[in-house]
Amino acid sequence: MPQLPAPAYPADVRAKLEADAKEVIARYPGSRSALLPLLHLVQSEEGYVSRTGMAFCAELLGLTTAEVTAVATFYTMYRRRAGGDYQVGVCTNTLCAVMGGDAIFDRLKDHLGVGNDETTEDGKVTLEHIECNAACDFAPVVMVNWEFFDNQTPESATRLVDDLIAGRTVEPTRGAPLCTYKDTARILAGFPDQRPGAVGASGGAGAASLVGLKLAKGGTGSQTRVVGPRGEAPGDQPQKGAEHLSSHDAPQQTSASDPEHPAGPAAEEGE
Repeated sequence: MPQLPAPAYPADVRAKLEADAKEVIARYPGSRSALLPLLHLVQSEEGYVSRTGMAFCAELLGLTTAEVTAVATFYTMYRRRAGGDYQVGVCTNTLCAVMGGDAIFDRLKDHLGVGNDETTEDGKVTLEHIECNAACDFAPVVMVNWEFFDNQTPESATRLVDDLIAGRTVEPTRGAPLCTYKDTARILAGFPDQRPGAVGASGGAGAASLVGLKLAKGGTGSQTRVVGPRGEAPGDQPQKGAEHLSSHDAPQQTSASDPEHPAGPAAEEGE
């Protein structure tokens, strides 16, 4: 059935959004270039990109609603329906999955009683699987409102979501302190984070991610560890005084084992 026109924002909400939108649009030589931040802006108002939000963006940028919808449905950072205050994304791409991401995702689904892209009844947590969090050196990785929680296990991830639901303070492994999904969307729209110390806490890449760069530059810093081919024990020993902060070689159980399909050396094709 054809949908009715999207309802308009209340007058006070529209006035506030228009003022913010004009500030965003002024940053670009062509107005349509402001579409991505404007979608984050309307998401910061409702917690997702509604039909009203898309109509608003189309009107201000001189686009059709079809053009706006094509963008809003392409990028996964834009929600299409209301969600929780905290978007908990579990990486289930190859490396994180092998290191335990699948086990974490399954545990959280059971613990929270929700499926992928579903929200808990209290409106606190939306759970989703993510193809890649771009933090393979710290696998398995969970993100909450796009902040990193590295080297997770099913147990630590369960405690994490319990703390979020209970309203307890949760500190990311790296990056700025957590804020709500709506607040995160406003920051992504390009507005400054007003929380004291939040910008300074953003930091940069973790030590494990910088090992390769240090080696490429000929460095042998205190965090450097050279790992040789599998089976060559001498090359798998850390240098004197070195510490490797990646979870790949850490002595912890992060992946679910499968006794019926034990891992072993790969055979050549035809063997």
